[in-house]
Amino acid sequence: MTSINDIIKKEINPFDLVNLKSGNFWSENQSFESVVESIHQEAISEIEGLLDLVEKDHRSRTVLLTGDSGSGKSYLLARLKLKFNSRAFFAYISPWTDNDYIWRHILRYTVDSLIQVPNGQQESQLVLWLKSLSTFTKQSLKKRIFNHSLWELLLSDRQTFIKELKKTYKQVGIYNPDIFFGILHDLTEPELYPLACEWLRGDDLSEDSKAVLKVKHCIDSEDAAKNILANFGKISTDNQPIVLCFDQVESQASWDSNPQPIFNINTTIHNDNLRNFLIIISIVQSEWRQKGSRILQSDKARIDKQVTLKPINLTQAESLWIYHLNSLHQKANVNPDSPVFPLNKESLEKNFPGGKTLPRNTLILGRYEYQKYKISLLENEEIISPHFVNNPSSKPEIIDTGKVNIPLFKKPDGTIIISPPPPPPDNIEQVQAEFHLLWQKEYKKNQEKYSKISLLSSPDLIGMLQQALIALQIQGIKLKLLSGKYASYSLSYQQPVKQERAGIVWTEDAGMATFFHIMNACQRVIQQNLCQTLYLIRIGGVGTSKLAGNQIYQEIFNHTNHHHIRPNLTSVHYLVTYQNLVNSVLSQELVLTSKRRAINLQELQSLIWESKILHKCDLLQELGIIPKEKTEPDKGNRTRKDLHLVKDFLFSLVKTQSFMGVPTLIKNVVDQFPNVQENDVQLLIELLCQEKKVKVINPKGNFQDKLICLIAY
Repeated sequence: MTSINDIIKKEINPFDLVNLKSGNFWSENQSFESVVESIHQEAISEIEGLLDLVEKDHRSRTVLLTGDSGSGKSYLLARLKLKFNSRAFFAYISPWTDNDYIWRHILRYTVDSLIQVPNGQQESQLVLWLKSLSTFTKQSLKKRIFNHSLWELLLSDRQTFIKELKKTYKQVGIYNPDIFFGILHDLTEPELYPLACEWLRGDDLSEDSKAVLKVKHCIDSEDAAKNILANFGKISTDNQPIVLCFDQVESQASWDSNPQPIFNINTTIHNDNLRNFLIIISIVQSEWRQKGSRILQSDKARIDKQVTLKPINLTQAESLWIYHLNSLHQKANVNPDSPVFPLNKESLEKNFPGGKTLPRNTLILGRYEYQKYKISLLENEEIISPHFVNNPSSKPEIIDTGKVNIPLFKKPDGTIIISPPPPPPDNIEQVQAEFHLLWQKEYKKNQEKYSKISLLSSPDLIGMLQQALIALQIQGIKLKLLSGKYASYSLSYQQPVKQERAGIVWTEDAGMATFFHIMNACQRVIQQNLCQTLYLIRIGGVGTSKLAGNQIYQEIFNHTNHHHIRPNLTSVHYLVTYQNLVNSVLSQELVLTSKRRAINLQELQSLIWESKILHKCDLLQELGIIPKEKTEPDKGNRTRKDLHLVKDFLFSLVKTQSFMGVPTLIKNVVDQFPNVQENDVQLLIELLCQEKKVKVINPKGNFQDKLICLIAY
């Protein structure tokens, strides 16, 4: 028989599995089917009302979504996507790093979202959108029916396809119709689909790729990006709306000094008649109070409705606990009497005497109370009566063993028990361990999301590099070393050792015409002595010796003190992971439960500096920002560096849980590192035991019953 207490001893704290950091709802893979429906239901209904209006008249509308930090704004966006994805196409727009690149950023992230496959569908939003255009459907009173025969007929001839769409949408004023409709036809060809998506998202393609798509130019300006985005709305006015979700806007470029750009964009969507969009702008309530007065009144007038998320009541808070504890209860042979066991509603009433709280605070309290109960369970692997924990008259004498992280206590009758007070919120080791786990999980998501560097724009890459340099305390960072069209591709900084100025240009644009212009701009920088060392970061080719761009490249980087660095994808995963954490911090959404609150940017930078996580980034080593690491090969195909990451993750997991089941520990490590075998993890556990960092509490027990705990040192 497996009791609920045995389950609690073995399993990870279920509130540690809750992602308190927001993010792109297409990559977070959150499930909301069973979350308490009553939470924020009023807000969902208000937004649904605006969606209804857009569906009826196709006039774009805007919702300003506000709420306190921790009220659940980003989670609400994910719930809206899940609930209404059958009625609308959803796009998640992350913060941008350059206000001169906004429309191209919005188009890129819109297309990135449209190529995602909604729950329950076999095809991407983009293909579903294309098939539901009036050209390919026949109307009925009750529903639109996809006309397979017409679809197949039009697909058989590209020019016929373009001609038919031009005729259908003649009155709406499509921007560059021959090119745009030609790209839509390419979306129907499996071998051309990826390339067509790259063109739509604004990638600078090679000359060969452009020839395949029968285009001469790519989307290389703000005006072109805005007009292509407008095309999506114009030809889908008889289609489902597109919902643009602007999240974490507090993290956008120059928000503190100039919050106006996002509202300029919104006004332009309305004034320029970009149709069939529902725009949702999510902002922390305190930020809106501070910055709202600085927004032009004419721009405020373009907000159709402000929806503010309210605190939840204690019944809803208790239901959140039930939801997150349910999976543990189902593993026990006998369900506990209370659906919130080992928690209790009294702790909610005690901590939130006003009867209201925020979802985040509810989850943090749940984590804290659960962990306190879990630690109280161990007395030589026996359950401890709560009487000895809570009764002041029988307060035990503390025994300092100098070993076990969980303190030992002596009751008045001489019995030794394990029942420590809760750990202090700012326990440094706990904070560092939790941050390490958070980093590794975020890093893994980015590994899966970004399979090539070109999925990120050059301005985004430069912005990420800038944040990493700031975290590493590099001085004198200035954006836009280059002048002209490609200024956003560059920055400069004061070298830490030489005290000379270094410049960085990062471009992955495939077009050689673009490369020529960038090399010209680099040459002007050198001629004007704006930096003493120039680094070109580029994994792509630099053209043949016959091309003018290549010839300038050779002059700058061949046998000079300037360098060409070919970055690896791993380095980009480090940079994008840190940037995502920065965005969450600036939006007051990066929570460490060991601190029981959201952390600020200075705290994040300190954690990065102390953990030396960015020191493992090869690109930063190549730039000379940090010393190069020497990696010795280990037996097999993995390196010592790889196994060290696994060992660190394993150790951090034990730190955050105090104790847990060995099988649970192994499973979580293998889930995080799929290339690592269970035998490898068991060997690492043995190594940590030998180093007296962890201890198996019941080494002679069955494997499934073994528990592991932390040893202080």
